[in-house]
Amino acid sequence: MSVINGVDMSVTLAGMTMKNPIVVASGTFGFGREYGQFYDLSELGGICCKGLTLHPREGNPPPRIAETPMGILNSVGLQNPGVDRFIAEELPELRKHDVRVICNISGNTPEEYGVMCEKLADAGVDMIEVNVSCPNVKCGGLQYGTVPELTAEVTECAKRHAGQVPVIIKLSPNVTDITLIAKAVEDAGADGVSLINTLRGMRIDVNTRRPILKMNTGGLSGPAVLPVAVRMVWEVAQTVHIPILGMGGVAKGEDAAQMLLAGATAVAVGTACFADPYAPLRTRDELAALCAAQGLTSVTQLTGAVQPW
Repeated sequence: MSVINGVDMSVTLAGMTMKNPIVVASGTFGFGREYGQFYDLSELGGICCKGLTLHPREGNPPPRIAETPMGILNSVGLQNPGVDRFIAEELPELRKHDVRVICNISGNTPEEYGVMCEKLADAGVDMIEVNVSCPNVKCGGLQYGTVPELTAEVTECAKRHAGQVPVIIKLSPNVTDITLIAKAVEDAGADGVSLINTLRGMRIDVNTRRPILKMNTGGLSGPAVLPVAVRMVWEVAQTVHIPILGMGGVAKGEDAAQMLLAGATAVAVGTACFADPYAPLRTRDELAALCAAQGLTSVTQLTGAVQPW
């Protein structure tokens, strides 16, 4: 039990117990080394590592980050050292901290997802987050996460190779009905879902008349997406019975509380880390204070407690 302000902050996500519900989102925290200079990473509930691929990737050419009034657009392109180097060089460092290690993976075929799940499971990570916002090379580049059947195929493959390690599927918001994807994931055996991934967006320099990002479009994250994320978490919570890791625009305790009330079990802080490295810990403490002010004894009492009109 981890108690703050008299509130038990511990939660259980897909069978994995965490000291508090605050996770740092994939792609915003690297592998923790830089942020570890500011505070003990053991203060976090979990670290979702930067997205991994089977082989190293250089990522997209710059410019690949563009600010927006309420967030950022990114087209980093999954730059990473590859799963083998992560296991050899980064995982041992992460294991020095008392924190849950969640590995985000991306692939171009179900077989790639399977190989990575097996490697990471054997290495002893706590959970695997499967990013399905990736192009299926066998289907002309169509994203796995936009078609229920393709999402289910990846889910089944990941589960088959992950052994006893929980597998959660990261859902894309760039779909007509996210509940259809969530239901397909649940039926395929996923242990949980995380949502939302970034929304596709674009910015144009009106003087050069060129897109600001080299790849033309990118993923929008930050405060602007919070209302969309809360709505989608709520919709998915009404549809599936597996736990939800909510994310998208969370920057303070009240944001996290909204996610939990909508049906999330845990919450990820992402883009806010770029402006304030202490955002995850501040969010945790503000959430605990909010719970205490409402007379709650456990943060789990917020999950799914929204009262729609």
